Amino acid sequence: MNRLLLVVLLLVLAVSARAAEEDEMTGFIVDNTISHIGHDFYYSFAERLRATSRLDFNLVVRERPSARWGSLVTVEYQQRVIYRRFLPPNTVELKDAAYEAADLVRAEVVQRKLQNLLQDTTDLERDEL
Repeated sequence: MNRLLLVVLLLVLAVSARAAEEDEMTGFIVDNTISHIGHDFYYSFAERLRATSRLDFNLVVRERPSARWGSLVTVEYQQRVIYRRFLPPNTVELKDAAYEAADLVRAEVVQRKLQNLLQDTTDLERDEL
């Protein structure tokens, strides 16, 4: 188990080193929220991510508010939605939801980086797939 963990950590480090070479500017969390609830979610979400990871990736947090259903909040990584949730208009425990979302997004980003690293690209380059 320890060897597997070591291999995974080495793969993550290799991916982050490669990403640092390809992308000059990383660590951005773009706020495309509209309402007060969306902004509160964004600030708690960004606070948790900055406290728990290196942020060698970029994210976009979007919100689509609705008077009836609340706000649909999505988080995008490399132009793909990796997190989606409805926040009710009277959300009391918004900080807990944002922290949970940050943990899930961080895990998903690591998973996607590992998948990209292990992807077979013998015939085609990554951008041609």
